Amino acid sequence: MSEGTMQRRAQRADQREMRDERAGRAGRRGRVLVSLAALPVILLAAGCSSDSGPDDEAKASASTSASVSPSPTVEAAVYRTLPEPCEVLSKKTLGELVPKGTKSGKEGSSDDTASRGSCSWNSLDNNGVKGSQFRWLNVSLLRFESDVTRGSGEELAREYYGKQVTDVRSAEGARNTEVKPLAGTGDEATVVAYDLKKKEGTFKQQTVVARVENVVVTLDYNGAGLAGDKTPDGGELLKDAEKAAKEVVAAVAEANEQGSSAKVPGSGSSASSGSAGSSGSSKSPAKSGTSSKKPAKSS
Repeated sequence: MSEGTMQRRAQRADQREMRDERAGRAGRRGRVLVSLAALPVILLAAGCSSDSGPDDEAKASASTSASVSPSPTVEAAVYRTLPEPCEVLSKKTLGELVPKGTKSGKEGSSDDTASRGSCSWNSLDNNGVKGSQFRWLNVSLLRFESDVTRGSGEELAREYYGKQVTDVRSAEGARNTEVKPLAGTGDEATVVAYDLKKKEGTFKQQTVVARVENVVVTLDYNGAGLAGDKTPDGGELLKDAEKAAKEVVAAVAEANEQGSSAKVPGSGSSASSGSAGSSGSSKSPAKSGTSSKKPAKSS
């Protein structure tokens, strides 16, 4: 092969190599341009995925609302009012318990008669030189209103009922104390009987504490033989006290059956501030009238 032919072949080989190199560089530039063109699309897609639209905000709001706890509620008090305290006993019953004092009823002071009230009677049967028989009767009524922070009226009444029984049992100076449950008188009732020595004589004390729904009734009845007269029979006084307590409980129910808004079933909501007796309902009603621990003295 001639020297000229070999030179031409070498030139052609060099040309082919240069063309392949240029083609390679062009391919690499194309791939870079394609990658740069795709970058805005990726960034746009990322931005759309992180941006929350109206639907997402609505879902978040609904989720937040669902996690909020509902407002606390409490069962409404069943009884909304109280009877007139000096009218809870019939004339017949008063004639048996305080024969000489049926018209002596004295109502205790109260700043909320729908929540608390009391009335007391006294009787002195003077037999001259033979002495005299003294009787004293007191009825106290306390009604509890429902409160979302403290509980239902029935729960509050049940709590006070227990405390009242405890207080009566621990009366100062009480002797020969007897305690027993009393059936058929409201939702629960307890009788506490004891003797109380005083300078005038021995007083036979009978106390009945009863609860009916959200109302607590405390009936105190005692008797004594004064100026040498004999001490009355405690068993007879107890029977009279139990009978009277049942009558008072019935009077509470009857007072709430009269009128359209008297008895309200539990509705699961707290009683409104405008209901009867709701004023100051956040506190336990104070005892009014004469205390159940201290029997009245004869004049």
